[in-house]
Amino acid sequence: MFTFGKSRRMTSALSGAVVTAIAAAVLPASVAQARPSVPARYAQQHLDWQRCGKDSPLECATMTVPRDWHDPDAGPDLTIAVSRHRASDPAKRRGVLMMAAGGPGGSGLQRPQWLAGGSAAIDAAFDVVSFDQRGVGKSTRAVCESDAEFADFTAGDFRDRSPAAVQRVVDRSRAFVEHCKSRSGDLLPYLTTEQTVRDMDLFRSLLGEKKISYYGASYATMVGAYYATLFPQRVERAVLDSNIAFDGSWESFTRGQPMSFQRRFEQDFLPWLAQYDGVYHYGRTAAEAGAKWERQRSALRAHPVRAGDTVIGPNQLDNGTLQAIYDAGKGFRPLAGALAALDHWDTAGAQEKALAAQVFGSYSGPGFFAEYFSVTCNDTRWDRNMDHWIERSGKDTAELPLVGARELAFSAVCAAWPASKAPRVKVTGAGLPTTLMVNSVHDPATYYEAAVRAHRALRGSRLVTVPGDGDHGQFENGNACVDGVVNAYLVGGTAPERDLTCAAKPLPVPEGAAPAAK
Repeated sequence: MFTFGKSRRMTSALSGAVVTAIAAAVLPASVAQARPSVPARYAQQHLDWQRCGKDSPLECATMTVPRDWHDPDAGPDLTIAVSRHRASDPAKRRGVLMMAAGGPGGSGLQRPQWLAGGSAAIDAAFDVVSFDQRGVGKSTRAVCESDAEFADFTAGDFRDRSPAAVQRVVDRSRAFVEHCKSRSGDLLPYLTTEQTVRDMDLFRSLLGEKKISYYGASYATMVGAYYATLFPQRVERAVLDSNIAFDGSWESFTRGQPMSFQRRFEQDFLPWLAQYDGVYHYGRTAAEAGAKWERQRSALRAHPVRAGDTVIGPNQLDNGTLQAIYDAGKGFRPLAGALAALDHWDTAGAQEKALAAQVFGSYSGPGFFAEYFSVTCNDTRWDRNMDHWIERSGKDTAELPLVGARELAFSAVCAAWPASKAPRVKVTGAGLPTTLMVNSVHDPATYYEAAVRAHRALRGSRLVTVPGDGDHGQFENGNACVDGVVNAYLVGGTAPERDLTCAAKPLPVPEGAAPAAK
């Protein structure tokens, strides 16, 4: 349903009439590279680097790209915002490390700052660069809906399977598509991963680099895999962290997310919550904690509560929960505290209610979803049979409700999306140096089974598996083993000889609680 990368946010899914399926051409790397040379008006640009902000360590610039790389004269150009964090030690500088954002829909401009800040070796060795991809942030943006309009998309209860409720969800998703078409229709067809990686290669060229290294998490793994497929001769090293199943389609990948989010919730978060019943008083077993969560959800459906400007209903409970379980260290304790506050809402203090508003009121906005749906609906083919999605989402709502309940809303968008002509990129690993992949076994968004499939498709890659962990985004997230392997590869050029395993880091301990017995 969603993949957000280091920002730890997420989204995905789909949706009686049968309509024609999107035709998707497969674009082999050899064909992709046999394209005309980049027109001089793009290739001869100069990046005018300026400080991104008064106190920012980053430099920012803009570059111009064609709306359609396959027909550069087809329409008005687009603007891409780019950023750079210079290597701190010129004597040790070894080149450029490019990043992309997760999502699709995340902003990449600030990412070089945290990546360089988390590794002294990377900070010294690389100019770390990134960008807001086409459709996002300070680049030419897609516009679909206002905040007020999009609030209706997330309203109500996605678990309601009455005929009237199902039809409302489908109608609302179709309205979102119509708003996108009316406000950004001339841009939407060109918001694809394949177009984005061509922007990246222009960026590389304007930096004056023959080759780049790459780090990407979440959706950025797909960006990196596509770039490496279309431009293998430009890749020195690449790290793909928390992997999309870039061997197949978005539809096939997102079909697995109801399972993986439910697994993370039931097998990781609920047992952890029960372990600290003395702190949160939410149940002494995972089953008791899960039953209480379900009772709270039912109560919120009947009587939503308000915390300041935030109204917390069943969909907000779902969304806050699934966002929090992306990262145990950052999310488990706030989620547990917010759930405990809901359990005694009438007597909860202002600080507790503010926490609940923060946890359950943080939906990604319409700008994020304009890009998210553009990319996921355009990149690869979707089943457009609404009867199929109504049936499938009903089954997932019953069996895997945390994310399965919203499957219809998301699927219905791609089922109604304008037919895409985006060429299909087949990832093989041909012509690449060893690529490093990292994934936790219980990652809710980029689930391990998908990472294994991607690993098999990307021939010659090495997979670092982190069992006993479910965090989304493993590098620079507290695991010394993962950090050591990635730094040795990126900075020292030492790739593992074979796939390997890194032990999980400890789960967080609530304030005032004793650490768990080993």
